Amino acid sequence: MQFHPPTDIHVIERDWLSSNQIVLLGDEGNAVIDTGYWSHSSQTVSLMQHALKNKPLDFIFNTHLHSDHCGGNRALQTNFPNCKTHIPPGLSDLVKDWRYDQFNYQSTGQFCPEFKFDSLLFPGQSIQLNNRTWQIHAAPGHDPDSIVFFEPDLQILISADALWENGFGVVFPELDQISAFNEVKQTLDLLSTLKPRYVIPGHGKPFANFSQALDRAYTRLKQFVTDPQQHALYTAKVLIKFKLLELRHISVLAFNAWLYRNQLLLQIHTCFFPTLDYSDWFKDILNSLASNNALSIENGFIKNL
Repeated sequence: MQFHPPTDIHVIERDWLSSNQIVLLGDEGNAVIDTGYWSHSSQTVSLMQHALKNKPLDFIFNTHLHSDHCGGNRALQTNFPNCKTHIPPGLSDLVKDWRYDQFNYQSTGQFCPEFKFDSLLFPGQSIQLNNRTWQIHAAPGHDPDSIVFFEPDLQILISADALWENGFGVVFPELDQISAFNEVKQTLDLLSTLKPRYVIPGHGKPFANFSQALDRAYTRLKQFVTDPQQHALYTAKVLIKFKLLELRHISVLAFNAWLYRNQLLLQIHTCFFPTLDYSDWFKDILNSLASNNALSIENGFIKNL
């Protein structure tokens, strides 16, 4: 079953560097959920202007504050200066004082421009747009403070990174030795009670096969719980691929230098693969990504594919 949203809901599907944007139009105001990565900011502004058709942008809602979901906040705030930004409460003090070193942007080797917020999105509350009620639900796991939106009449779930068609986002707390796989299960259990007809994920195309996606997510979670090294290796590949999506191509020497500066990759190696030589471990990861046509290595350069 293909998802055909009503005319007041526009899904802007991005690549995996930037999260999808969901534009909600209505008499109470026009809103966008999530804003993509900073390096795509000009494209994000252009896409928003096209979706709004000369209407104002009144609200920015962030599902969580990872760089690929809020990296376009500042650009949209600059181009739509009257819009109000609403974020989950967990990291609001860091945003208020912009304590950049306490986000995960530096440790992941990513970036996010400073932005401001006006209000908080609390789980259990709801927002009203175009005579629709969007429920806010807590969705910890991938990020402790992440939320999802659910519209019960149309049964539309905006799932961010809590559920994709083929899995879910990296469970970042686990990489800090903080138990969070159980929170992923609790979130999946919650989504199962909502029984959405359509899911708009943070990455990938919208889908209607919710029950199959949920089964795949449970299966993937079980694999990670059984073998945490598998989750750690998956994370390392995600971080490397994300950087290549941003850079497109880079010399092997420059990329190796970045690998040795990446705090989270160093931490993953220390915690999960301490008996392996660091350089050999990364060579194996790069070769694995190359064999899966995720990148190419030739003439001293690494290129994203």
